[in-house]
Amino acid sequence: MLHLAQVQKQEHPGEPQLRLLARQDFETAWVVIAETRVIPSPEAGACNDGALVLVDLSPTQQVLSIQDATKWVVGLVSDYLTSGITPAFLAEEKERIEQGLQSVTLEKQELARKTLELEARREEIQRLLEQRDKDDKEK
Repeated sequence: MLHLAQVQKQEHPGEPQLRLLARQDFETAWVVIAETRVIPSPEAGACNDGALVLVDLSPTQQVLSIQDATKWVVGLVSDYLTSGITPAFLAEEKERIEQGLQSVTLEKQELARKTLELEARREEIQRLLEQRDKDDKEK
């Protein structure tokens, strides 16, 4: 599973570590890792302290591959932030969609109410027609 991590090198010589920051859930969906998780990683030895890296981890948390995340981060900035897709924009779009859904729900409820009214009217007309036919037969 792909993770965004930060390289941490200890002051005393030792094995570098990776502090996991986020994990990829889907191709374009990431989840921030709230709790601090650090895993040892000799593979991070060639990276600078504090560097952001993309790490592919096995289910047992073994490092399968590690690569510098600079191009990936720049790609995110290029794809999303320069085109005006900001957290504020996404929040506004979410609110607009929620309002649209509420409007559709209200329209659906109104349509259901009108359908019930029409059905009641149809039944009343049917009853009146049956009464008229009955009255006509009695004459």
